[in-house]
Amino acid sequence: MTNQLIAARDRFTAAHPEQRMTVSGREWGYVRAGEVGPALLLIPGTLGRGDIFWHQIEALRNRARIVALTYPRSGGIAEWAADLAELCGELGLDRVTVLGSSLGGYLAQYFAATYPEIAERLIAANTLHSASDVAARPPYSSDLDNAPIDELRAGFGRGLGLWRESHPEQAELVDLLMAEVNGRIPEPELRTRLNALKHAPELPPVEMPRERIATIETTDDPLIPETMRRAVRARLEPSIAYRFEWGGHFPYVTRPGLYLSLLEEQLGLPVTGEDWGEEELRTR
Repeated sequence: MTNQLIAARDRFTAAHPEQRMTVSGREWGYVRAGEVGPALLLIPGTLGRGDIFWHQIEALRNRARIVALTYPRSGGIAEWAADLAELCGELGLDRVTVLGSSLGGYLAQYFAATYPEIAERLIAANTLHSASDVAARPPYSSDLDNAPIDELRAGFGRGLGLWRESHPEQAELVDLLMAEVNGRIPEPELRTRLNALKHAPELPPVEMPRERIATIETTDDPLIPETMRRAVRARLEPSIAYRFEWGGHFPYVTRPGLYLSLLEEQLGLPVTGEDWGEEELRTR
């Protein structure tokens, strides 16, 4: 049986192939779409390339200038933030709304704090407020440089398998993510992503008006517990906190229409789908 999510993603990738750019000796991948409107920088988590945001890119490409990133094979949070500043300059993105999910949300916070002249708006999604205890948790507790890659991949497989058992309706998403783990994200990239969070610096304060900060969370996120979600909100003091009642760690895939609505709202575009309302904490 055809996996409809993978098929849709592959159609998108065929129409919008990943481009490559070397910054400070590190080769970044990126998907670029759109020539008019506000600029949007999308940063995935550990288990995604830039094209994992295909739903939102397709829906916004005629109304926004979008760059969705794929991580390089070396570097870490601080180096990557500097790379993003240079990359934005090379691509003509003087001021951007930056949305990062999970690992990407940590990077987005660091980038917004260290390059406020570029980051116009921050959307921190399904992410952490601190990496101080990450090294004690699997798979980060492993020797990420030397552990057999099959061992690291199996760890992801166990977690994703449990999610499939408890959420069989998301089996296609699990298969898509397992394909990423099992080679679509090359081994050096996967190890580097894990190390980037394991050795991440503490986040500097984001000196940005709170009306330009938003957070995204999901109540059934298996990776970001409620205590951490509250800590992210407490740290950033967002003007709007978007809360998905369900959708796991990847609401941009599981609930793409609603995710599009919040992006339209944040980018100042007409909202084409369900409205999130007017509260500071908005739940759908």
